[in-house]
Amino acid sequence: MGDVEQRQPPTRVRVRVPSKINLFLTVRGLRDDGYHELVTILQTVSLYDTVTARLDGPTAQHPAARRSMRLRFTQEATAGVPADEDNLAVRAARVVMAETGLGGGNSGGNGNGPTTRLHLDKHIPVAAGMAGGSADAAAALVALDELWGADLGRARLRELAAQLGADVPFCVSGGTALATGTGTATAQVLTRGTYHWVVGITDAPLSTPDVYRAYDEVATPSQAEPDAVLQALRTGDPEALGHALHNDLEVAAIHLRPDLADKRDALLGAGALGALVSGSGPTVVGLAATAQEAGRLRDAVSDVFDRVEVGSSPAGGPEVWRD
Repeated sequence: MGDVEQRQPPTRVRVRVPSKINLFLTVRGLRDDGYHELVTILQTVSLYDTVTARLDGPTAQHPAARRSMRLRFTQEATAGVPADEDNLAVRAARVVMAETGLGGGNSGGNGNGPTTRLHLDKHIPVAAGMAGGSADAAAALVALDELWGADLGRARLRELAAQLGADVPFCVSGGTALATGTGTATAQVLTRGTYHWVVGITDAPLSTPDVYRAYDEVATPSQAEPDAVLQALRTGDPEALGHALHNDLEVAAIHLRPDLADKRDALLGAGALGALVSGSGPTVVGLAATAQEAGRLRDAVSDVFDRVEVGSSPAGGPEVWRD
């Protein structure tokens, strides 16, 4: 009896998904397809968004009825986060609909079928270089695979994720990874230890395309290699990691926002082992030797940023609750 109950499909799935930081990012040049060739090391950090997916309707569990699935999306009111089809979580849902034939992958079915309600609770900063939108898309992919009993599996979800954005496949897996190409080709990286970060958040966002355009104007392709970061992660040495942190896009982000250099230097001046702009910015992260030191650093730079958080890494991947 208990085994039968465990096999019953859920009516609600909640997925908590972490943000990411780039420990290393180098731009090798511009590809023929217009994208940039990257080598980057990504690691999840413990700032989270949560996506909740709920299945409503008297015929919600009937396979035929699900072909007329409707989708409804809501979110906590967060500036800069689309509440419509432009939201990456909604786009992820449409991708799963198209893959499974549920709702026909269209704008919501014929109106007679069950409804999937997708709700986003946002805490990762928006347009901040921490893959907040990508994390939400990954959470939606994982949640709907569970809710709809699609059994696509994480490998197929990563393939679908590549249709949505460069960081989305990594966010489906989480942990620590080396990414190449446009960032969608990832390989897990051996990591020892826990790392403690002060995350300095600036409310005014930076557009990733704008940062890449600025990079093309003010920088040249880099030959920096990730070996020092990989070695620090293998040995669990935060001091070595702090020295090895590297981001080619930092020069472009600072070109657009010169104050980011002062914010980074404030973290270094307060005693961070290393600090840099995360991804395309404008978030600036500083590495601390211990959790206690991270708390001290946070207090020391609290007036430099609009918001300061403390997080640890690696934070794993999406966490799933079913009921």
